[in-house]
Amino acid sequence: MTDIAERSLTKVPELTIVFWILKIAATTLGETGGDSVTMTLNWGYLIGTAIFLSLFVGLVIFQIMADRFRPLLYWATIVASTTAGTTMADFADRSLGIGYAGGSSLLLACLIAVLAVWYWLLGSISVTTVNTPKVEIFYWLAITFSQTLGTALGDWAADDTGLGYGGGAMVFGAGLVVVAALYFFTKISRVSLFWAAFILTRPLGATVGDFLDKPLSDGGMALSRPLASAVIAAFIILCLVTLPQRAGQHPGHSSTPA
Repeated sequence: MTDIAERSLTKVPELTIVFWILKIAATTLGETGGDSVTMTLNWGYLIGTAIFLSLFVGLVIFQIMADRFRPLLYWATIVASTTAGTTMADFADRSLGIGYAGGSSLLLACLIAVLAVWYWLLGSISVTTVNTPKVEIFYWLAITFSQTLGTALGDWAADDTGLGYGGGAMVFGAGLVVVAALYFFTKISRVSLFWAAFILTRPLGATVGDFLDKPLSDGGMALSRPLASAVIAAFIILCLVTLPQRAGQHPGHSSTPA
């Protein structure tokens, strides 16, 4: 099968610097957008989770039904997953009272379980094409848990460790630099590095989002959550319009098992 034929089948974007810029922006929007509903509107974490999780499930269904990669649909689904992840993590950490460490541990276990079942059923989590309902379901499940885990990790780093939002963003940013170095200078599994980077971008976005909208007394900038969300959403749309994406492949195209 030629490269062109393979690209016509895959339903995820090509992994470029644009992908990671959009991913970080989407995760930041997920934080400010989720907080806008649960905190600014004061609807609470349970209602916020119900709203965004329902939206996410609906978008995943459209994503699976799509005949090819559609950038707006894909990134709308990513934003929905990260917003749902924000409200789900906050609900687990705060409403259920298990704390950031407990929530992070629970979500890590869920993510590992999804990846393990994915590997057990398909023989590898090295996704070269995301083009069948079964693969897409595992793909979006793993993304959902990684987004939720990233939110809990961001809150844990910013609040429990005393790093604050700025310090947390620097730590997770440094983690991404390490992952990038491992990608360029080692032969570590590209699939493992992809998921590591995907997880790390979420707490980076979470801490940046919190830094923008949390009160000055908590170390934030006290910006309007809805306004910040609107600006970030406009930036994402601008990127999609001016920086067209094409269907691509995840790292590990050689199909070497992770």
